[in-house]
Amino acid sequence: MSEPTRKQIVDLSKEWYEAEHQPKEFRPGIDPVPVSGKVVDSADIANLVEASLDGWLTTGRFAREFEKSFAKKIGTRSALLCNSGSSANLLAISTLTSPRLRKRRMVEGDEVITAVAGFPTTVNPILQNRLLPVFVDVELETYDATVEAVEAAITPKTKAIFMVHTLGNPFDVVKMRELADAHGLWLIEDTCDAIGGSIHGQNVGTVGDLATVSFYPAHHITMGEGGAVLSQRPALKKITESFRDWGRDCWCEPGKDNTCGKRFDWQLGELPVGYDHKYTYSHIGYNLKVTDMQAAIGVSQLKKLDGFVEARRRNWEYLHKALKPYEEHFHLPRATKGSEPSWFGFALTIRKDSPISRDKLVRFLDERKIGTRLLFGGNLLRQPAYIGVPHRVHGSLDNANLITEGTFWIGVWPGLTKPMLDYMVESIGDFLDARH
Repeated sequence: MSEPTRKQIVDLSKEWYEAEHQPKEFRPGIDPVPVSGKVVDSADIANLVEASLDGWLTTGRFAREFEKSFAKKIGTRSALLCNSGSSANLLAISTLTSPRLRKRRMVEGDEVITAVAGFPTTVNPILQNRLLPVFVDVELETYDATVEAVEAAITPKTKAIFMVHTLGNPFDVVKMRELADAHGLWLIEDTCDAIGGSIHGQNVGTVGDLATVSFYPAHHITMGEGGAVLSQRPALKKITESFRDWGRDCWCEPGKDNTCGKRFDWQLGELPVGYDHKYTYSHIGYNLKVTDMQAAIGVSQLKKLDGFVEARRRNWEYLHKALKPYEEHFHLPRATKGSEPSWFGFALTIRKDSPISRDKLVRFLDERKIGTRLLFGGNLLRQPAYIGVPHRVHGSLDNANLITEGTFWIGVWPGLTKPMLDYMVESIGDFLDARH
């Protein structure tokens, strides 16, 4: 295909998208107010078309560009793309079970401390790797586990801490890092909800041994589906890449051969000398790669990250100020001390002494087409999937239970307009006024 024809196709795709997706005036009660969503423009579509015209459908040039640019943006040494944030969590935990880590390798029965109130696929990889999750409670209003709660849960069997920056609010990862180092523990940050945030001047995703990211449409930037594992340590990145790519020992990129210069000279395991390195496996791995078309959207989205984060902060601040008069009914969210959150949502927890019902309030908002979500799985040990799973609990789970009974969140994503935010606040006020 000639270059002018290719350019014409890409340009026409941009024109089509702009013509088909003109902004419309919001109609309260008629148009939905989604709790989250993607903000995509013609540049994103142009990159998608550009990648599809390459005909290279697996990981390729756009993926390499994104990994390099994203790592630089966040401030970490490497970013390894995969097909979802949940897969990134699986890869992060699996990485720490590698025999290459020798004495620091996690093995069956080792303990990983994590928060009990959160998203299932932070906990699932712990169970899937036959490790033991140790659950601690979270704070109300920040919705993060504290360093003190984690420290109290450590035993000689503890090998790792795996914590989430809940709804974009950073847990104190700097102090958690100090705690992990003092006890010789691994630290993983789940930053799927929090990219662009910081605490004590350090970006989330740069402090832990590993960090995970999601590019699902609800998150700060999107590829549709997609995720990444971040690391400052090349040795860990190499192990993660092996688990992502079938468990193979070879590190050649797709379509490349003999990067090491001795493809037929290796002798590993009990294989014969010279067994093809591309078909030599050092881990029990998966195939969790992303496509280049997804990565192409990510390349374009990354240029807008700063603006998206600023919009989320602005919307969160608006809601906090507007809903402050209703504090007699709600615990309003607050930022962790020393943090600059990159907010994912605005959480509201109904106070124990308030007469209102969460169920009735979220149903009321739903009738007005205002999207809400609960705080993910709440106390995960009350979920049907986790009844009877091996685990340990340290301390009470009082806050997690209160969250399960009385917490929900509303959106702050960049696609929300001022009229939408006004309508959300007005509707909450209408509900409360009708019950006085």
